[in-house]
Amino acid sequence: MKIHLIAPSGASPDMRSPEAALRWLKEQGVVVHNAACTERVFERFAGTDQERLAEINLIPTIDPNDMVMAVRGGYGLHRLLDAINWKDIAISVKQGLQICGHSDFTGFHLGLLAKTGAMSLAGPMLNYDFGPLNEYGEPQTPSAFTWRHFQTAIQSRRMSVAVPDIQHYAGEVDLSQNIQGMLWGGNLSILTTLLGTAYFPNAKQIQGGILFLEDVNEHPYRIERMLLQLHEAGVLASQQAIIFGHFNQYRLYEVDRGYQLDSALKYVRERLTKKIPILTGLPFGHVADKLTLPVGAQVNLQASLKGFVLEGKW
Repeated sequence: MKIHLIAPSGASPDMRSPEAALRWLKEQGVVVHNAACTERVFERFAGTDQERLAEINLIPTIDPNDMVMAVRGGYGLHRLLDAINWKDIAISVKQGLQICGHSDFTGFHLGLLAKTGAMSLAGPMLNYDFGPLNEYGEPQTPSAFTWRHFQTAIQSRRMSVAVPDIQHYAGEVDLSQNIQGMLWGGNLSILTTLLGTAYFPNAKQIQGGILFLEDVNEHPYRIERMLLQLHEAGVLASQQAIIFGHFNQYRLYEVDRGYQLDSALKYVRERLTKKIPILTGLPFGHVADKLTLPVGAQVNLQASLKGFVLEGKW
């Protein structure tokens, strides 16, 4: 496997995580190109806008047999969206190139889908996924779950996961129904920010889709507010299913008086038709165990009150 790195968003806080990741990937036999981008710093970004944009627009020159991976998220990609060469990147994708990232990289996933219809991968990035650190800043072994699903996605172009969790917000799920639709979504904050822009997939593209969402460091009331914005914009009602990954690293306060993430999900469930299942427990988000998901690909979803199975090939 050959990975070409890009750093389109925030700078690495320090070199401990990227260095640990590069060592670990080398031990797995992975050849990594453009590792120097992990060292770029301009203000809070991984280089100037011009440097980061040029790196993205060089994607069409990369061998389609390789794959492209973002170093980390943070913030910065939104500055570049209007100058990305979406057309030529989509041509490379159709020739076989796979491009992977998550978090701030959701802007790339949705922009590529909106502008060209091409798919990309929501999955692990270099920092923290392949270079995790403990509380003392010491390197840890990356998640075997994440690595296994990443390899399957890159090498076999397929994904499959069974989530055996009780579903409290499933609504009126037809236990015999096999839902087929386009998988799309990503980070809730980024997705909501793009609503109403040229980088948000149009209504025809997402009609009958399967929307997956995750976020980090967002209080449940903010999550509820963003979900209601999507609902009031007609996005949620146009989906066949909504799947929640992890929403973590937020803090509850005394003033919440019992209000929590479950409260937000329950309220959104009440506002949305019960014919659309809301499922929870997808192994995706700012967590160690992370799937690699094909944004823009057709997938199959089998759901019940006892869990769900999500599968796709591309």
